[in-house]
Amino acid sequence: MWKIVVFVAVVAMGCSSTPDVPGAVFRYNEAAGITSLDPAFARVQSNIWAVNQLFDGLVYLDEHLQPQPRIAVDWDVSQDGKRYTFTIDTSIVFHPHAAFNQTSRNVRPSDVLFSLQRLADPRLAAPGSWIVRNIDTLFSDAPNRVTIVLHAPFAPFLSLLAMPYAMIVPEVVVKQLGDAFGRSPIGTGPFYMKRWIENEKLVLRKNVDYFLFDAHARRLPYLESVAIRFIPDKQSGFMEFLKGNLELLSGLDPSYKDEMLTPLGALNDRYTSVFQMSSVPYLNTEYLGFFIDKKSTHPLQNPLVRQAINYGFDRELMIQYLKNGVGTPATAGFVPPGLAGSLSLGDGYHYDPQKAADLLAEAGYPNGKGLPPIPLQTTAAYLDICEYIQSQLKPLGIIVQVDVSPPSTLRQAVATGKSLFFRGSWIADYADAENYLSLFYSKNHSPNGPNYTHFEDEQFDSWYEQARTTSDAELREALYQKMDSLAMTAAPVVPLFYDQVVRFYPKSIKGLEANPLNLLDLRRVRLEEETP
Repeated sequence: MWKIVVFVAVVAMGCSSTPDVPGAVFRYNEAAGITSLDPAFARVQSNIWAVNQLFDGLVYLDEHLQPQPRIAVDWDVSQDGKRYTFTIDTSIVFHPHAAFNQTSRNVRPSDVLFSLQRLADPRLAAPGSWIVRNIDTLFSDAPNRVTIVLHAPFAPFLSLLAMPYAMIVPEVVVKQLGDAFGRSPIGTGPFYMKRWIENEKLVLRKNVDYFLFDAHARRLPYLESVAIRFIPDKQSGFMEFLKGNLELLSGLDPSYKDEMLTPLGALNDRYTSVFQMSSVPYLNTEYLGFFIDKKSTHPLQNPLVRQAINYGFDRELMIQYLKNGVGTPATAGFVPPGLAGSLSLGDGYHYDPQKAADLLAEAGYPNGKGLPPIPLQTTAAYLDICEYIQSQLKPLGIIVQVDVSPPSTLRQAVATGKSLFFRGSWIADYADAENYLSLFYSKNHSPNGPNYTHFEDEQFDSWYEQARTTSDAELREALYQKMDSLAMTAAPVVPLFYDQVVRFYPKSIKGLEANPLNLLDLRRVRLEEETP
């Protein structure tokens, strides 16, 4: 590996930037592969990243997580918060397809109606169907207008429409292809699908008719194509990146974490002349969860024991030594900082072993006496963090037994309430604190909802229902804070840290911006030539 590192560094020395590379190709790896390019099935990140290059939605979220126009040029919301009327840019065209007589076809309001109605069709069994459950009626009463009427007001509705699930598909093509649409997608996005070789690569080509332009009236995208590799071994993918065969390394895998970063989270000196690193807060809360069962007499059903665990380990030290400083210790609430309505850092749990000991004694387990060993179920990727917590809780008399399970086994156990204490994470589906707080709403009990802990509280539910329907932003944020504070006091979860989006890429890459939702947006990305 060191020969590769030295080679790359030597090549990069003394180079200067020149104009964009003609015919530039952006290459990245998807170790998990891609299962579908149908927006209705854009559930996992590997699918979402590719779908985001091929399709557009009515709206998108900017860097401040605010809805902005895309296929919809503007919209109006009724005073009661239930009716949304969108003006559609019907000059936007879909990629060419045989159903359009091998040419393009303009977007129509009927395509918008079809895209959302399709999500609700039980025969499709789309994982994104939940985003349209609050829709009462859809209709178009003008050649460029679509109206959506909700059953009840829902303040984050525009954020839902910015999700990949709600991206617009052409009705005639989907009806012609049926289930095959996920293998032969047609959208309005900056790229179209050129070739998909199973378990090898996916190639996307520039959409020369894309409707967005830069500030200099230059049509986007700048790139000529995107090549997505499917290398299952992350260490092999890392080596391909070092050799210059990939333009992006996303995330921090334990196999190369210490190679790329210093203990304080900076890019290692050996790479600073070759690569650049970007890092922004990620709307992802990593946590441990307790299954709350009112019929059980297990000590974990006592909130004092759960609070003791929350106070019993040092989050700052954990981030420093196990994450190379990448991430923020979860000392606020469950809602990550940056979202309106989140608690301030320091308002939640912090390391206080004496407080933890006092809580154990109050619960009837002084120094852990009488407390049975507690099983903690996790996956191999988080074993180091769970073992760290295990070691920190042991001096308090809290004995944790770490059980490593395959991801699919853990997901099934958590969803069915068969894991008493488990490692989890919640990545925002949409940019609103309501999305996080939905994990504690009693009507969202798993397996039919995201409340995996089965936490219940009447006051929480009342505030939650009020916040969902109010159009008063200040009131909603105040209710979010009350809910988060209540949930933290009851302690159905142990917030660990708020994650960060970390990306590494060559210095020749320009315009690749990280964002809190960790979306890959290549519309404005370009490669610059480098000459000695």
